[in-house]
Amino acid sequence: MPTPSIQILALVTGSSETGGGIERFNQGLFEALSLNGTEVRLLGLVHQPTLLTKLSFVFSFLKTLCGSERFDLIFCGHLHLAFFAALLASAKAVPFWLQLHGGEAWQKPSEGIRWAVRRAALITAVSRYTRRRFLQWANVRPEKVLVLPNTYEEKFKPGPKPEYLIKRYGLENKTILLTVSRLSSQEKYKGHERILRLMPKLIQRSPDLVYVIAGEGDDRKRLEAVASENHLDGCVRFVGKVDESELPDLYRMADLFVMPSTGEGFGIVFLEAAACAIPVIGGNRDGSLDALREGNMGRLIDPEEPAELGRAILDTLSSKKTGLEEIKKFSNHNFSQFVGSLLENGIRQC
Repeated sequence: MPTPSIQILALVTGSSETGGGIERFNQGLFEALSLNGTEVRLLGLVHQPTLLTKLSFVFSFLKTLCGSERFDLIFCGHLHLAFFAALLASAKAVPFWLQLHGGEAWQKPSEGIRWAVRRAALITAVSRYTRRRFLQWANVRPEKVLVLPNTYEEKFKPGPKPEYLIKRYGLENKTILLTVSRLSSQEKYKGHERILRLMPKLIQRSPDLVYVIAGEGDDRKRLEAVASENHLDGCVRFVGKVDESELPDLYRMADLFVMPSTGEGFGIVFLEAAACAIPVIGGNRDGSLDALREGNMGRLIDPEEPAELGRAILDTLSSKKTGLEEIKKFSNHNFSQFVGSLLENGIRQC
């Protein structure tokens, strides 16, 4: 017998157009909810809100709070919106589901947010690491906090090296390292600078090596200065924000994806690269552990140890070992099944 549809109001940050990890997670989640017979209405706030967008969000929130529209559940896609979600859930007499991603959940927040957290009927986290850090301060039952990792889109799959991108960026006959992320001054933990400072030594061992940095943000100029300081003209390409339609080819262009981060909640870019059959290196101090399946889907290193990172890059370029088999654990099918189980056994019983 088919399960009755439920109506969800989702409070989220950003949109699918902004392209960050949280937005990609939401996109995958809402598609899975739809496949499981659930209707979702969005009430969103952009990733880096301006005064105008904040006022627009508050207006929409108050309109919803005072309106007569009914929902079966409130989904809160970011801890910073938990207070709003708890107020709505209380006013509408419905449960709310809180999703945790990374750094926002690692430190004790304000009392207002802690109050909201205690009222969540269900809490999911993208990684065991985030769940563990959250439970260090949250006064909630551990069994109420489940792990719901990222998935990846089916367009990320193995394929030939894209000649058009290689020609565009002048990478003919080059060995290519790749990092894909926002270049934000608030996210220096991603590890671009660690790789840039290693490049002179790496080039001594592999003279055809080029580091491609994809992404845009307010930290780009500083990173360009680091590249210049290390005399890397011609050995680094800052390619800016890449169009979504070209992103799979960008991964396929690379010989190695590397992001020695210390602050990932999960790291969906690891999944995307691995799904394209590209070897992957990540850090062992954050949610990258989950994304790389404790080292079964890629190589884990201590990002604070330059020599270890350098050895890993050269060894992985030589071995070309990929995590293509392990990536199936994060497939859309498995993700959709898990979300269906949450709907049936978790949310519907709230």
